Amino acid sequence: MTVPDWLSEAVLYQVYPQSFADSDGDGIGDLPGLTARLDHLAELGVTALWLSPCFASEFGDAGYDVADYLTVAPRYGTNADLADLVAAARERSIRVLLDLVPGHTSHRHPWFRRAAEDPADDRYVWSDRITSPVHQWIPNLGARGGFYRANFFPIQPALNFGYARPDPAEPWRSPVDGPGPTANRAALREIMAHWFELGVAGFRVDMASSLVKDDPEFRETGRLWGELRAWLDGTYPDRVLIAEWGDPARSVPAGLHADFFLHFNGRALRSLWDNGTGSQGSWADGRPCYFDPEGAGSPAEFLAAWRAADRAIGGRGLAALPTANHDFSRLACGPRTREQTACAFAFLLSWPTLPVIYYGDEIGMRYLPGLPEKEGSQFGTEARQGSRTPMQWDGSPSAGFSTADPADFYLPLDPAPDRPDAAAQWADPDSLLHQVRRLVRLRRTTPALGTGAPVTVLGEGYPLVYRRGEHHLVVVNPRREPASFTLPEPVTAATGLAVRGVAVEGDRVRAEGFGYGIFETG
Repeated sequence: MTVPDWLSEAVLYQVYPQSFADSDGDGIGDLPGLTARLDHLAELGVTALWLSPCFASEFGDAGYDVADYLTVAPRYGTNADLADLVAAARERSIRVLLDLVPGHTSHRHPWFRRAAEDPADDRYVWSDRITSPVHQWIPNLGARGGFYRANFFPIQPALNFGYARPDPAEPWRSPVDGPGPTANRAALREIMAHWFELGVAGFRVDMASSLVKDDPEFRETGRLWGELRAWLDGTYPDRVLIAEWGDPARSVPAGLHADFFLHFNGRALRSLWDNGTGSQGSWADGRPCYFDPEGAGSPAEFLAAWRAADRAIGGRGLAALPTANHDFSRLACGPRTREQTACAFAFLLSWPTLPVIYYGDEIGMRYLPGLPEKEGSQFGTEARQGSRTPMQWDGSPSAGFSTADPADFYLPLDPAPDRPDAAAQWADPDSLLHQVRRLVRLRRTTPALGTGAPVTVLGEGYPLVYRRGEHHLVVVNPRREPASFTLPEPVTAATGLAVRGVAVEGDRVRAEGFGYGIFETG
């Protein structure tokens, strides 16, 4: 298995479509609004764009409850609008990826409506009695009766991809090669092919590990994705699947092109960014993170997870590192201000993972606590709405997001009088946005900073110091206090390529608080 060169070299940008840019004045972002803002992404230097779900839905879970996989939700526009977006992005050398939700549909999807009436239809998981886990079995109101298994919310009936361990005493446990699972695998190919033919470059795959049930070692789940990857390589070899699995060491060898480090699976991502002040779920443990002004964290957990993933992947794919996402707190969160996030971008864009920028992080938009629930955003204790607020385009009362009254926006704007905006930062050469732009361009023009070049960690404290290839040195100090480090060998010449508050002289490295430096060495 190989990865298309464009993905290996990509800088990926996630858009939450309802919060990015509104073209029709209803307070909800849409595809024409996104198309009109593509120049922002092109100037930033990103090469691929991932949209959170934009398919027809009742939006009980912000679009992750799909009612029609082949139709754009009317609030976002039309299928023609999506085709226009793909074409306009292509003109700017940006590929477009969509969000595929393969594990469940909306209860309003025609597949489910048919199955709720027909006892012979096993596209979903059905039982004539409540079983374990009890909270996942929902009474069926259709003529079929019984109960259906749901993923997450009751409005999301689980599609049947079979059970890894069938049991005759539990007839709802279909084998993975049963009629229902076979039909659903075929449907995935049909859905992907439909959008590939319209120019879409790939999919981020929602909860990719959850399709086959009771699969503790993910063997059958891995086989499923391996089969789909073989089909993809033979039919659409330049298209990609990026998993939401959170375990690159397992998912990429199974067949996915890439997988994210995620907050709910291990501590790799949280050990970098999670300072305990944003959205917090059952996964939260209160431990310090490395990118924190007090300097109480360590990069060791991330480095260990990355090394393990890199060994397991063995060049067959990529581990992806996001700044944030729609389910996890932004970089600018709690005590970590936007001025402190530049060194996080320096790390993100010089480490051999696939870098993923969450919309607005490039200008330092902050996580907003205390917002109202919106379309399933409050998931237990996780207040995910704080990371889903409207993009801040300019300094006007509406932030340039929409012509609607701000009271009618999808979610409230940041009320801070000093909230950052893209227009002001484009006008300021020293802004965070310009720093990120320069770092993106540096990565894209310097192969030694990309996914294919080796990395050698020299110092794992404050500062973090590592070499990329033979001739590039990176220093990152994400704490408030200055930090120093002694190199194992003196550097005779260190040319700064992107430097703020870091000096290298001989074998001595000195880094100011929140400083970073990327150097070319002799």
